[in-house]
Amino acid sequence: MEYTIFKIKRQIIDLVAQAIEQDFDLTNLEVTRPPDWQLGDLAVPCFYLSKLTRQAPNKIAEELAGKINPGGVIKAIKNIGPYLNFFIDPAVFGKSVINEIQKYQATYGSFKSGQTKIMLEYSQPNTHKEFHIGHSRNVILGHSLVNLLKLMGHKVMAVNYIGDTGAHVTKCLWAYDKFYKDKEIPSDKGKFLGQIYAAASQKVETNKEYKKEVDEILRQLEAGDARAFKGAAKKWLALWQQTRKWSLDSFNDIYKILGVKFDQVFYESEMAKPGKKIVEDLLARKIAERSEGAVIIDLEKYGLKKFLLLKSDGSSLYATKELALAKLKFEKFKIDESVIVVDSRQSFYLKQFFKTLEIIGWGGKMIHISYEFVTLKAGAMASRRGNVVLFEDFYNQVLGRAKIETQKRHNDWPEKKIQEVADQIALAAIKFNMLKVGNNSIIVFDIDEALDFDGFSGPYIQYTCSRIKSVLKKASFRPGQRIDYAKLTTELEKELLLKLASFPEVIAESAQQYDPSGLAQYLFELARLFSTFYQKIPIINSPQEISKARLLLIDSIRIVLINGLAVLGIKSPNQM
Repeated sequence: MEYTIFKIKRQIIDLVAQAIEQDFDLTNLEVTRPPDWQLGDLAVPCFYLSKLTRQAPNKIAEELAGKINPGGVIKAIKNIGPYLNFFIDPAVFGKSVINEIQKYQATYGSFKSGQTKIMLEYSQPNTHKEFHIGHSRNVILGHSLVNLLKLMGHKVMAVNYIGDTGAHVTKCLWAYDKFYKDKEIPSDKGKFLGQIYAAASQKVETNKEYKKEVDEILRQLEAGDARAFKGAAKKWLALWQQTRKWSLDSFNDIYKILGVKFDQVFYESEMAKPGKKIVEDLLARKIAERSEGAVIIDLEKYGLKKFLLLKSDGSSLYATKELALAKLKFEKFKIDESVIVVDSRQSFYLKQFFKTLEIIGWGGKMIHISYEFVTLKAGAMASRRGNVVLFEDFYNQVLGRAKIETQKRHNDWPEKKIQEVADQIALAAIKFNMLKVGNNSIIVFDIDEALDFDGFSGPYIQYTCSRIKSVLKKASFRPGQRIDYAKLTTELEKELLLKLASFPEVIAESAQQYDPSGLAQYLFELARLFSTFYQKIPIINSPQEISKARLLLIDSIRIVLINGLAVLGIKSPNQM
């Protein structure tokens, strides 16, 4: 399908091409929105044409304005300085845009053009650690990217890669066995393990003997296949399996809260053995080499230093296991692209890893989507020392505030409904606040700001949807009625139509940039524009034909807002 906004922009470029009468490549010609509606509805900046024709942009704009004749959706053309401005016919344009939205409903904004098979890996929590609000940014971002890429028509697999082995796990097992095995285990086992890990990290850092004990546990577990898990290794294996399940159950509870499901889950514990075999193969092929007992691949000539693949004692590293995962992704699942959502601290490591895969000659395109921290007044979070805000504690705090606000507004509602709506508001507050800023911006989470029903927040957009539903219900609105689109004549109505038409563009741009913040900004602007319209323009109390047209317009706004929120993983309550 080709949406109205793309058709009009293509029409404008075709008109410009015909008027120039020269065979130029106009692929990069921009069609933009002027900063002021009085200047026009769409505009062509003539700077690019100036480079092609070697004429002043002002002169080009003037000549083109004299050559191009209005027609169809284009009502008038005017040159202002170096810009060629186009004024659209709101009746023709409005009919096309609104019919499109009403026809496609929940699929408005989707495309069928993309056919790439993409595996998008996100979340990647470590077992035996606490799940904090920084981890939730990854999940919320990854989930929205999956939604965006699916809207573009790509075949997307959402996958999780859980860190269930390594030093962090053995620290926790060691501490549990040494200090906690005879103590009563609390009901929240995931949080309990995280607390043990934080305490263990501090103990091991200050005691060399403790570190040796932890290293020995790791060695025993990694050598477990050869020993068939006899003796001490068998004990550690049983404890690992038990505590691992506690962590995984805790993670699944959080994913359920966030409304996230994965198509496939990989585990580090499954990758160590095949990863070591790959390293052996790289040594045999002389792609990798030994250095002081360890195995490395020399990336110095690429400005990426030496990349460590295996420790000198033969134990695996994250990179060892990642090699096995990469091979699995491209060889078994036959994907075209592997997209990995990991925080910015891993940027250099992933450059090294991607270059290694390139040298080996494996797979297709690898993309790293980096993001920054969620910070607190005390600074960035680090579960190693235990100074974290746990996601569930944070969520419950936001939920409590949302519930109080919902009870104030609707004290006649039953408890179940209050809880359900409060939950949707709380998740909107958290998710929108995480997504409204660019991936590479640090988030300082402000609960008051996130729950502001009148500000740049998820609940504000939810409230706008709820308000529109209320107006439609009051007016006994029925879609499918015959509408006179010529009744939509005010500048606010035309501005709303242009905003609605641009939704597919925003989806495409957000997907291309792997960044949903532009979509969040768009939804806020559309909601704010509706609010202005609602305050200034009578919707129900107008002549019948005008009222019918305006009701269909705001119903189209409702559809687009709900569609956009869904991409961000946010539901819209019927009442708020």
